[in-house]
Amino acid sequence: MPVPSAVSDPAYIRARAMETLFERLETLCEGAIAIDRGGRVVYVNEKYLAALGLKRTDEAIGRPIEEIIPNSLMRKVAETGEPILLDIMELGGEQLVVTRMPIEDENRKVIGAIGFVLYDHLESLKPLLARVTQLESDLRLARRQLSNARAARFTFADFVGGTPAIARAKELAGRAARQSVTVLLTGETGTGKEMLAQAIHNASSRAEKPFVSVNVAAIPDTLIESEFFGTAPGAYTGADRKGREGKFRVADGGTLFLDEIGEMPLQLQAKLLRVLQEREIEPLGSDKVSRVDVRVVAATNVDLHKRVSDGAFRADLYYRLNVLAIDLPPLRDCLDDLPDICSRLLDDISASGDYVNVRITPSALAALARYDWPGNVRELRNILERALILSDSGRLTGDDFVRILPVGADARPAAPVRSTGIVVPYAEAEAEFEKHTLEQALAASNGQISEAAKMLRISRAIFYKKLAKFGLASGPAPV
Repeated sequence: MPVPSAVSDPAYIRARAMETLFERLETLCEGAIAIDRGGRVVYVNEKYLAALGLKRTDEAIGRPIEEIIPNSLMRKVAETGEPILLDIMELGGEQLVVTRMPIEDENRKVIGAIGFVLYDHLESLKPLLARVTQLESDLRLARRQLSNARAARFTFADFVGGTPAIARAKELAGRAARQSVTVLLTGETGTGKEMLAQAIHNASSRAEKPFVSVNVAAIPDTLIESEFFGTAPGAYTGADRKGREGKFRVADGGTLFLDEIGEMPLQLQAKLLRVLQEREIEPLGSDKVSRVDVRVVAATNVDLHKRVSDGAFRADLYYRLNVLAIDLPPLRDCLDDLPDICSRLLDDISASGDYVNVRITPSALAALARYDWPGNVRELRNILERALILSDSGRLTGDDFVRILPVGADARPAAPVRSTGIVVPYAEAEAEFEKHTLEQALAASNGQISEAAKMLRISRAIFYKKLAKFGLASGPAPV
């Protein structure tokens, strides 16, 4: 029977493979060290000496590994036989990427451990580490959303844009996240005020707690107090016998977002001021006061200072809310960010619908840039989604938007001018533009209030108020 040659002997090949692996690792790595089962150093290569603060290998041999590398995990590997294949280790103020593996004898018994320093700097691994960090952040956020129905889902990464006004808003929002101050977000409708409020919440120490959003204008005046502060059991005829928790109690420990704060009735403003000052609430029909810990982020698309002057908003509440004001710019002032904003919106739309190969062309971006966007990013999303629905290819061009953008989108309107040649004051021009937008929405919806309000992404209550403001015919108001 022929004797197998060494080159075909499996045991020989395996032995040589292990030797080759060790030789290659030792050559390519930045350092290597080995210990016996008792945790004493039995080997260290020359490369590793400088990082360990040693001059000769015999300074390490025989010493406990922890004397050479404080807080080393090598002993754990030798004792358990479980490898630590990839880890980041701190040594002398430096971060090292290391791998640790057990050493076995011929009978597969663990007799020690060996560690290799794969990288002595992290520059080449920064993209990987950044991706891991982002995945960990996404995982934490997903867990919060699964465990908490009132979790905020947006982060600062979702608030796209790099123009100076957006950068300033994000910088101030980042400051707000690090504190627990009251924040006032101002800006036109559709500029992303709730998104930024959620981002502030998610970047704050309150991120694990509830984020509760309330549209003040959408709550009937008769119910608004109980909605905010709750009701005691049997507080009034028809009230729940068990009582009801208000939004402040639901948001305890977290963030309460008050959208359209400018529409809050005067009688409730005094109670809100007390909560902000004293951190106490008193449910409707109760004489007991309870403490709450809530950060309030308020938002408005109206001039609150003017409302104070008109007597429609309390000055003391305005100053309490206006601790840190963040103004969100309209989309027409951030057109340099239009490609990035469209890309993010299309990604979001694609994820929620059956769209494939979605792409927006330069001609489409040019068509979008010529429009004035009174509804801002909210309107932009609506237009993009409508274009995708009507598209057969998912490749959006300028022609796709010509037929769905409102009439007159080919050019931006010039500043209104009276017959005398004098430019109309800003407030008057703004009012005229708002009235024109309402008329367009009514015309596009054939006079259907609900549909018109939906197109502008505002509540029916606000739509009726604005119609009354401009004396536009609207039919009966909601009861």
